[in-house]
Amino acid sequence: MTPVLILAAGADWETAALGVLDRAPGLVVLRRCVDVDDLVAAASAGQAEAAVVALDAPGLDARAIDHLHHHGVRAIGVLPLGAAHEPARSAASRAGIGRVVSEDDLAALPGAITAPEVTGPPRVGGATPTNARADQPTVTGRMVAVWGPAGAPGRSTVAAAVAAEIARRQRPVLLVDADPYGGSIAQQLGVLDEVSGLLAASRGGLGPATRLLGTHLALLTGLPRPERWSEIRPGVLADLADQGRQVGEVIVDTGFSLEEPADPSARSSRNQLTLEAIDAADEVLVVGSADPVGLSRLARGLVELGDLAPAVPVRVVVNRMRPSLGWTEQEVAGMVAGLVRPIGLHFLPEDRAAVDRALVAGRALAEEAPDSPLGRAIAGLVADLVPGLAAPPVGRRRIPGAARCYAQARCAIGYGKPVDR
Repeated sequence: MTPVLILAAGADWETAALGVLDRAPGLVVLRRCVDVDDLVAAASAGQAEAAVVALDAPGLDARAIDHLHHHGVRAIGVLPLGAAHEPARSAASRAGIGRVVSEDDLAALPGAITAPEVTGPPRVGGATPTNARADQPTVTGRMVAVWGPAGAPGRSTVAAAVAAEIARRQRPVLLVDADPYGGSIAQQLGVLDEVSGLLAASRGGLGPATRLLGTHLALLTGLPRPERWSEIRPGVLADLADQGRQVGEVIVDTGFSLEEPADPSARSSRNQLTLEAIDAADEVLVVGSADPVGLSRLARGLVELGDLAPAVPVRVVVNRMRPSLGWTEQEVAGMVAGLVRPIGLHFLPEDRAAVDRALVAGRALAEEAPDSPLGRAIAGLVADLVPGLAAPPVGRRRIPGAARCYAQARCAIGYGKPVDR
């Protein structure tokens, strides 16, 4: 007999599912769980072999599924009626749920429970290898997480500049401010309202949560106050990445800390957003400062990142490089090569004048100073980061204001309402 746990989270399908499982030979319902904590506790007893879970159960995330796997319990998700099947299946796969059945096809539950488990992509902090799914949605872009160690090496500045440069080259891009210690990209780009796109997306999806800043650039603003990190739904960044990739590139600005919860059973922590961003990323852009303290922190950070996510490709950006430091790019490159084998190493010059001009104007660097030394270096970084983009326009060109590009922006991005610039 195969003992089965059920977590329906109050869904109407529970009674029907119990009937289906009761009639299935070789299956027995061991326990009906009231919430995720109850499910985790039941799995810890070591008696169950499978769990039928509602995909929309509050608190059901990758860490909870990892806990089930650790105790030999495979998870089968039930897709609620009216849900978008492909994004939901992709999100379930990323969380580690190998099988999904629809609420209107509960007769398939016994077969899904007894079939060999199919796991999702590798995840930070407890991964099982992946078997690629043939039914995942078509992907047109990639997600790049912009990370760097403590000390303000310029993560947000680089993330905003890279996203704006991609947009300047006619490629749709979604810029996400996912720094759990307080977002700053909205202020950098002149979006000064207190509405958090990240909080809105956590509750209602990507569509109405974004701000259009031009024909090809959309922004998901960050947390208005750092203490509101606890309101972000676990797994939201993986969902946003899945949706954003179907339109274009996704650039995510993260926090500095990679520290995981001291309690392995905890399903949420302040650094959850950063860990999820690295987990979901196709590539991590690591930003470090070129001064002695910054390089020391960069070295430790690269080692820490390698231990946490060894399979994720890393591209290193050494920011604020200047002759007065007394070492060459070759010497810095030698230091980096001794720690990690990046897929690319880029140097950005100290260009305080261009950065200040863009910040005061509330515009991206690609708008305000594309021909500055830093602007040209960012253009070179983007050419390597996203090969095959159109050549940037010649000379200074302001990204069109939202009032002049309603139709173009909705057609090219399709994320939400424009914001007045």
